[in-house]
Amino acid sequence: TTVYTKKFNLRATALSSGLKIYLDLGRVENIAEVIVNGQRIGEAWKAPYRLDITNLLKLGDNELKIAVTNLLANRIIGDEHYAETYDYDEYGRIRKLPDWYINNKPKPESDKVIFAPWKFYKSTDPLLEAGLLGPVRIFLSK
Repeated sequence: TTVYTKKFNLRATALSSGLKIYLDLGRVENIAEVIVNGQRIGEAWKAPYRLDITNLLKLGDNELKIAVTNLLANRIIGDEHYAETYDYDEYGRIRKLPDWYINNKPKPESDKVIFAPWKFYKSTDPLLEAGLLGPVRIFLSK
């Protein structure tokens, strides 16, 4: 999860227009939680990534926070660049589950962040697009 923060100034003409004020995130990979002036408004998880923010805005300075969470695939691909800790067969299946896993103990510290009993990705796989890809805009509408 990455948090994007933006402060912006809202003019009186926008609030007095009688129109709703929308936040359009453009393109998001994969889910966004939106907070306006400290108030959580909700999540945007499918197109169009658009939320009505009218009631959370105030005249003058406003703060927008967008927390975007992507899939775990990029972390797994990144981990594949480190030395292998466990033994996998030619199909990517782990041959023997580690004792810490079987005994419900914490994963020992290692360069790899993720433990997976199956190899879904290789270090050469392309990373997936992630984050707030935009364009982000605020607009007035009926």
